[in-house]
Amino acid sequence: MNRPHTKNNLLVISALGKDKPGIVNDLTHAILKYDGNIVDSRMTVLGGEFAIIFMVSGQWNNIAQIEDSLPKLAESFQLTITAKRTEERSSKSQYLPYSIEVVSLDNPGIVHHLANFFSCRQINIEELSTNSYAAAHTGTPMFTVQMSVEIPTTTQISTLRDEFMEFCDDLNLDANIDPRR
Repeated sequence: MNRPHTKNNLLVISALGKDKPGIVNDLTHAILKYDGNIVDSRMTVLGGEFAIIFMVSGQWNNIAQIEDSLPKLAESFQLTITAKRTEERSSKSQYLPYSIEVVSLDNPGIVHHLANFFSCRQINIEELSTNSYAAAHTGTPMFTVQMSVEIPTTTQISTLRDEFMEFCDDLNLDANIDPRR
């Protein structure tokens, strides 16, 4: 079998486990050891759990070596690690990138309602981040959402903006929708 020797082989790796110092160092060392290049990543600590996702590029044989090293790494750090080969994403020329910011009192279902709003309009959510916090002075539970979405170029932006603001008003959400910079 003739395999390409380009850097276009991609592997997505996710890891989840108890947070402790050194996890990022050891995961990135394993990738570097086999000449992998981290082209995209996200990491966070949620409660006492560490979560990370990487997209790694490299030559096919290096990607295979990284895949082979993951079970030992998972065992040594008591992590749940999954990996999946992927491809370059297709052109986004038929989409407009927008940012969404929402602030509200913390109530169940906010993320679902937002996801449903965009899903019903065939708008893809590219990134999503949420945070809960206590309001200054009052301690009222608050909730924030930041999203990056891709709006089809066939969508009338002014109509979408009006619908979104009405939707947010109905749910008592303070929101902004702006072109992504």
